Amino acid sequence: MDIEYGMSVVDKNNKPLGEVDHIIMDAWSGEPRKYMVRLDDDVGAVFFTPENVAEVTKKNVKLNLTAEEIEQT
Repeated sequence: MDIEYGMSVVDKNNKPLGEVDHIIMDAWSGEPRKYMVRLDDDVGAVFFTPENVAEVTKKNVKLNLTAEEIEQT
């Protein structure tokens, strides 16, 4: 299943992070390179790569990292 805009994102401990807000595509291959999630508490955003994804379901994207391990901006 592909990651789409608006999907909920949780860390590996099932802590909700927010929803997919941007998908950054590779200009050469057309494949997703990075995803941006605006944090639920509106204090910034986090980025994750396809390699950081543990599982994708209809409801959400589960990462293989904790919230503290994810790149925050």
